[in-house]
Amino acid sequence: MTGDVAAAIVAAATARGATITTAESCTGGMVAAAITDIAGSSAVFERGFVTYSNVAKTEMLGVAPSTLDAHGAVSEEVCREMAEGARQEAGATLAIAISGIAGPGGSEYKPEGRVCFGIATAAGVHTETVEYGAPGRAEVRRQATRHALDMVRDALDRL
Repeated sequence: MTGDVAAAIVAAATARGATITTAESCTGGMVAAAITDIAGSSAVFERGFVTYSNVAKTEMLGVAPSTLDAHGAVSEEVCREMAEGARQEAGATLAIAISGIAGPGGSEYKPEGRVCFGIATAAGVHTETVEYGAPGRAEVRRQATRHALDMVRDALDRL
């Protein structure tokens, strides 16, 4: 399933002369892997960032420690800064950011299965949160990867 979407992304980005980067936490590089599984992806994907820790988010993407302190890593505010930072650092047309709680675990305030997304283009940043529930770590990561790819495809359609 993700292969079809990733192929459509590579084709659309190539046709538009667009480049893509990723900033991933809970998916650990799965979005970048889906894109780079497609032949020809090197024309549109130069690099991605796996920023699993808060330190990595700050050092690699420029996420403000004050944003992390105020909202936590799993927040739309942090995903906004991750996407903006990744786009800037990679010099990309588009950046997708993902941070979530794949599980097991979570809390009353940030339950297992909550995943935040941010997508940055020259037009700005769009963020959203999806609650996947607790279908298990692998399933949350799979669904989040698919959602991120759908967001990239849709953003490319708007370029």
